[in-house]
Amino acid sequence: MSTKKIQAVIAAVVLSATGCTSSAAQEPTTATAAAAQVRPGPENCPVTLPAKGPASIPEEALFGWHSSHGDGTLAVGGLWPKGVIEAGPDFVEQDGSIRMKFGWWRGIPGKLDITGRRLDGPAPNLRADVPVGYEPTGFQASGLYFPTEGCWEVTGRLGTTSLIFVTYVTKTAASTG
Repeated sequence: MSTKKIQAVIAAVVLSATGCTSSAAQEPTTATAAAAQVRPGPENCPVTLPAKGPASIPEEALFGWHSSHGDGTLAVGGLWPKGVIEAGPDFVEQDGSIRMKFGWWRGIPGKLDITGRRLDGPAPNLRADVPVGYEPTGFQASGLYFPTEGCWEVTGRLGTTSLIFVTYVTKTAASTG
């Protein structure tokens, strides 16, 4: 085999091993580099800040009225300060999920359906427990199970009405008493 053929074969092997790319094409783009620098945390989560409940809902009728979100048709109470749930060990299930109770107000009759998804990373969907036995309107208790820590978007649906809130969920260490 001639020297030129050997060089051509070596060049072909090298090019196929490196993928025929230049070093400029292998450098991350500005958008990719910026995305890699964003770290999970409450400061990067568009949390819903709690407010006092609407005047159409009596304070005593909605658990967490002073830290709620919504209107007279559908509202959720008991949002955490600054939109951040700090779950101690008593709120962490054996599987590692975080359990929290939220009160809801239904101004129209219907079955409340609650779903949720993590915004800042992969995770299974939120699991919601909406117990039966409540009047068709008014207060409705719920238990939400966040599979992981992170930034979560929670959606409550009642007929054609929906309400979304965003919260950051984190686990805290056991208190030292």
